[in-house]
Parts: sequence; structure tokens; C-alpha cells
Amino acid sequence: MNAPHPAPLPAAAGRPARPARAGTGRPGAAASFVRFVVLGGTVGLAASAAVTALATLVPWALANAAVTVASTAAATELHARFTFAGTRSTWRQQMQSAGSAVAAYAVTSAAMAALHACVSAPGVLLAQGVYLSAAALAGLGRFLVLRLVVFAAGRTPPPTTPPAPAAPAGPAGPAAPAGPVTSAASAASAERPTTHVPRPRRSRPGPPLP
Repeated sequence: MNAPHPAPLPAAAGRPARPARAGTGRPGAAASFVRFVVLGGTVGLAASAAVTALATLVPWALANAAVTVASTAAATELHARFTFAGTRSTWRQQMQSAGSAVAAYAVTSAAMAALHACVSAPGVLLAQGVYLSAAALAGLGRFLVLRLVVFAAGRTPPPTTPPAPAAPAGPAGPAAPAGPVTSAASAASAERPTTHVPRPRRSRPGPPLP
């Protein structure tokens, strides 16, 4: 009697593909603030040197205006690429950033005007303290405006690749061949004892009695 073949194991499901690495995404507030201070300070120092050099060729007011416009545009581009958004700045972002720079300049000018209105001859330390405090406050306000308004939707994390669906399991297995089963049934029927029942013989009628 042939034993039926064991059914093959179902096909192993395919392993899900690893999701794609998410991009760095938008940097956190602390990282953005550090970059804002470093990049803004670097551009400020470069602008100060540029004004000094350009003022030897043109009037100081004109040199200051030209360098202020150029440095503001350069700082906005750097903030767009490295501080907040990770992409190039747009004209709308440039205009909004310029507006925040003008507002910061107005805050520092108002603080110095208020100081001279309250103190007729302020000392150097007092004047520097008031100016730096106003500049720090204006810089913090500009940072918040750039992060929350100008570059609020600048960088979005890239879409992650969904895991690949698992491969469908294979069939449970081929049906058992009919050959062994038929042979087993034939063998069982052959081994079963059979009894022969003799049929009764019909008696022929004898000759009629005289």
C-alpha cells in the first residue's frame, strides 16, 4: 500500500520592504536658532566690512543702503537653504524677510531714540546695553516670524515607501494521486473472503406412475 505524498509547505511570504529613510525634515527650534544666529552673525560681520570698504568710494548712506539690501537677501537665502526650509527662497519669502528686517531695524532705532529722550548724555556701556538688548529682542522676534510665518511650510518630510504586500501563500498542496488509492481499494477487496452459496438444483419430474 503506497503512502500518500506529504503536501508541500506553503510558500514563504515575501519579507516587507524596508521603508525609505525619512529625510532630515525641518530642523528643530533649537537647531534652527543656532543656525540663525551663526549665519546671521556671519552675514552681519561681512556686511559691516563691506560698508566700510564701499564707503570709501560712495557716500556712506548709499553704501549702507546697498549693503543692507544685499546682506538681507543673502541672509534670507542662507536661512531658506540651511536654517528653516532646505530649499531656495522665493520672491514672496524675500519680501517677507525684508519686512521683518525693517521691523527689527525700527525696534532698535526706537529703543535708541527712547534712550536719548530719557538720558541726555548716556554712557557708552548704557548705550551699548540698550542697543544690544533691543537687537536681541528684535532678532528673536525676527527668528519667530521667519520660522512660523515665512518658512512655515518650506520643508516637508519626504513620503515614506509603504511596505510591499506579503506574497500570497501557495496552494495547500496537490491532491493525492488516484493511483495509490485505487490500488489500495483493489487490494482490500482482494483480501476480503468471499463465500459461495450453491444454487439449489431443480429436480426433473420422473415418469408418470402407471
